[in-house]
This record gives sequence, structure tokens and C-alpha cells, in this order.
Amino acid sequence: MDKVIETAIKAAERAAETLMEYFAHLNELQVELKAKNDYVTEADKKSEMIIIKTIKDTFPHHTIVAEESGLHGGNDWKWYIDPLDGTKNFIHGLPAFCVSIGVEFKGELVAAVVNAPALETVFTAEKGSGAYCNGKRIKVSDRTFEEALIATGFPFRGKKYLDDYLKCFKEVFLSVSGIRRCGSAALDLAYTAKGVFDGFWEMFLHPWDIAAGVLLIEEAGGKVSDFNGERKFLESGNIIGASLNTYPELFRIVHKHLGG
Repeated sequence: MDKVIETAIKAAERAAETLMEYFAHLNELQVELKAKNDYVTEADKKSEMIIIKTIKDTFPHHTIVAEESGLHGGNDWKWYIDPLDGTKNFIHGLPAFCVSIGVEFKGELVAAVVNAPALETVFTAEKGSGAYCNGKRIKVSDRTFEEALIATGFPFRGKKYLDDYLKCFKEVFLSVSGIRRCGSAALDLAYTAKGVFDGFWEMFLHPWDIAAGVLLIEEAGGKVSDFNGERKFLESGNIIGASLNTYPELFRIVHKHLGG
């Protein structure tokens, strides 16, 4: 396992350095539209190439599930990689973006790295060994639900559910101390693990958006599920991650409006 987390950290670091080179020259950046409100840049593609090469140099037969280039290889080890989570933020010069790498072995998440280079922040976790931010152990918050600061993301991939989402948003908003929308699910999950946010929910995410963040929260002492209380978040893209104090009530509200 040491070699796995070391490789994940190295891959994320190399990709993050490349992202920062592009971030320093945003006026020269070429941007393509994949779908409405969904963008890809040269930076995404270059970052992904670097991550894949770094992984394959050490683990040539491992499976890689990549945002921009799809599936590579196939065995019991699976790497979920997001070369640039928060692309829209990146394009606009907002520093809330990151590289996210989550590693799965035989269906169980075992290693995670979220590197946010513009914020000089690196989150890491290994199964059974805790979660860390810049080398310091982190844990989820112990605030009450009424005191909670909750993160979310708008359902731009599922606009037909917008009315239900807004009902959910309203009930959460009226129940907690505040809601934030940062534009990077990987960072929202990581900051939930750190206890900055008390919980997070979002719909229709991709597995590479959330794989690393799931392990970070669980290793920091929190709980993660889909909107029905099951562990099918990588399949559905619907996820709730929260501290143990926040999860029950956040789940109740989200399940009420968006579950089933």
C-alpha cells in the first residue's frame, strides 16, 4: 500500500504543477465545450496525461478510470482520476480547483489524494490509517446540525430535478447556519473531512469527482452514503458526506426530497 499512496501523491503533485503553469497564463488557455456548462481545457488534458503516465510507470496493469480519456487496462486495482476538478473555477481564475485521485482494490476504496495547488493544500488518506491535510491528522466536526455549515453543488446534469433540489435546498438552508457552493465536489468532500464543512450533498456526479473524497471523510470519522442510505454513490453519482452529528438530519432531508 505504501507504494500506491506514494504514487498517487507523486502523480497529483506533478499534475498540480502543470495546472499552476496554465493558471498563470489563463488568457492563453484554449477551452472546449463538452456539453452545456461542461468544459475541458488544455490543462485538463495535460494533467490527465501526466497522472496516467505516472501510474502506469509503476503499475502498468492497474485499471484507470479517467475523466477525459475513459478506461485504461483492467484488474483488481482501479484508479479514479480527475485531472482538474473545478474547471469552471480554474477558467475564471478562482483558486478553488484540485487534482483528485481515488484508488480502489476489489471494490473497496483504499487510498486518496486531493491536491489543491493554488490553495497550497494536499489531502491524503489510506484505508485504516486516517486522513491528513498537509501532513496533519484531520477529523470531521462535532458541531450540531443547527450550527452546521453545509456545502452543495447545483444539479446542472439533472435540471429536470431542479424543483426537487430547490425544495431540498430550502429545507436545509432553513435548518442550518449556512450553505456554500464552491464548485469542486472533491474539495467540498475534503473540507468536510477536515471539519470546515459539516456536510455535503450533490447529484449526478462522476466517480472520479467523489472517490477520493469518500475515503477522506470516512477516514476522518464521518459517514458517506447515496440518497437512499446505501453505498451506491459511485454508480448513481448521488452523494451525502457528513460528520456523525450532521449526517442523520441531512440524510433525512435529502432522502425526503431526492431519494427513491
